[in-house]
Amino acid sequence: MNLAAPDRLTVAITSRALFDLEDSHGVFERDGVRAYADFQRSREDLILKPGIAFGLVRKLAALNEGAPEEAPRSEVILLSRNSSDTGLRIFNSIEHYGLGIVRAVFTAGEPTDPYIEPFGAHLFLSANPESVRRALERGIAAATLLPSHDGDAPTQAPQHRQLRIAFDGDAVIFGDESQRIATEQGLDAFSRNEAELAHTPMSGGPFKGFLAALHRLQQAFPATDSPIRTALVTARSAPAHKRVILTLREWGVRLDEALFLGGRDKGPFVRAFGADIFFDDSRQNIDNARLHVAAGHVPHGVANE
Repeated sequence: MNLAAPDRLTVAITSRALFDLEDSHGVFERDGVRAYADFQRSREDLILKPGIAFGLVRKLAALNEGAPEEAPRSEVILLSRNSSDTGLRIFNSIEHYGLGIVRAVFTAGEPTDPYIEPFGAHLFLSANPESVRRALERGIAAATLLPSHDGDAPTQAPQHRQLRIAFDGDAVIFGDESQRIATEQGLDAFSRNEAELAHTPMSGGPFKGFLAALHRLQQAFPATDSPIRTALVTARSAPAHKRVILTLREWGVRLDEALFLGGRDKGPFVRAFGADIFFDDSRQNIDNARLHVAAGHVPHGVANE
């Protein structure tokens, strides 16, 4: 299998999302740059513990098994506000875990998000909400990774070989127009709107491009043996499901599973799906989901105004 570079799935991730850097970040916040640099250098050979997105990155690396070295199916780009000097500990840890990350940016304290676009990244993951917001403003799918309520959850990948990603619908895959009606006018107005516009495709949300990139990569594998599985996990229920299905059909994009929950808590369902990560625009839904899986908050749409 030989995918051209444009079909490569590219994810940009910050070092604090990949590894547990909270101790060293605390030194930086409390004592400043010089103390932080001394802290990192003195621990240069100590391997960092996995962070919230570690399991996801390991699954992305596994997608390249059997692919030509010059044409990987996926690539992870490291973005770090460390200097190249203090970032040596990070690269030592990447090498230790065999994550296959070879491209990186070290900005010595400056923002990293300006470098997402030049790398052609389909997705940006960070622990910094402001960096995520700036990326979203530039039209890049981006999410803030929040620590799990369960201290062990971020490092325990679900027990399956597939990369499994779950998405909310409105304001994530789709635009927030329908959700805005529900918020401002109520559920009855929302239901009427979705019934009237059932055959009118919804606009794309910030994660439409990332979902399309996943779909293109899925198509390179046999349908019965794909290493990627996706799910829509939405608060919608019948009859508002019809517009979702017809919109995805219009886009030519497949989601493997669709869960129309009618307002039920999403956490137990994304856990049952076995999600390596779940994306939602609602902090309430994210707080519920991160009891069970790694979760990324997408600060977009009416829920975040």
